[in-house]
Amino acid sequence: MAISAKDVQKLREMTGVGMMDCKKALTESEGDFDKAIEWLREKGLAAQTKKAGKVAAEGVSYAVVTEKGVGVIIEVNSQTDFVAKNDVFKDFVMALAVVVAEEAPADVEALKACRYPGTERTVADVTADKVLAIGENIQIRRFVRYAEGVNVPYIHMGGKVGVLVNLAVEGIEPQQVTELGKDIAMQICAMNPSYLDKSDVSQEVLDKEKEIQLALMANDPKMAAKPDKVKEGIVMGKLGKYYEENCLLQQAFVKENKISVEKHVAEIAKQLGGKITVKAFTRFATGEGIEKAEDDFAAEVASMVK
Repeated sequence: MAISAKDVQKLREMTGVGMMDCKKALTESEGDFDKAIEWLREKGLAAQTKKAGKVAAEGVSYAVVTEKGVGVIIEVNSQTDFVAKNDVFKDFVMALAVVVAEEAPADVEALKACRYPGTERTVADVTADKVLAIGENIQIRRFVRYAEGVNVPYIHMGGKVGVLVNLAVEGIEPQQVTELGKDIAMQICAMNPSYLDKSDVSQEVLDKEKEIQLALMANDPKMAAKPDKVKEGIVMGKLGKYYEENCLLQQAFVKENKISVEKHVAEIAKQLGGKITVKAFTRFATGEGIEKAEDDFAAEVASMVK
């Protein structure tokens, strides 16, 4: 019987096994998924089938700038921090960053379809091989690519946090802003701003923040009796504080907290005789938002020796 690409993709998602092996398994089992999985197990791929369901919440966030100036930040997850420090895993992540830089895939699925460096195989197939070789589930989670301007990477604690800063410069050599870029990246790593600039904060977010502040005053006996105009003024002051806490350019510069990041950038630009604009940034904290399984380690070990 004919095996569709959709069926092959479905089995690959169920098992994490490479596309060619999945196609062969379905062909051998005449399209029966249960038999196909059993066939994969018989061929020695059972370990991978089991690991594909494990939560991968560790790993690394890696940032790099290529010789051509393309900046890439990528997060790849593993099950344990131990594997994240493995040279095979780290080399795999660095190779993926090269693919993103050179091929500019639109998303993770497009990246998986790209050719893996030095082979004629896809990233998805090589990922499946790494799962078997390393012995843990591996997931390519996300990436961002900046092709224009000056890009500066920063990696904190071996990949616990990765940051990529994108700058636009006029009348200044790119190498002159590397130190500034690193300072900004370290600021982003430490302060974790939600926005680049206060103009990026949506009206919906501002309205919600106003609502929260007004509710707080309504529940405070000392504030509740104040005139609405006074309350409005206080709310506007609170919004200024919100910007300072959540917007990179309005934050106090960590190395000199008497000025904002925005003013520090302007001062450096003036010293160098040109113009510098912080265009964008990306900060990945490895595993953020992934619910980690609370495994009973003793029970797991006991089940393995039965």
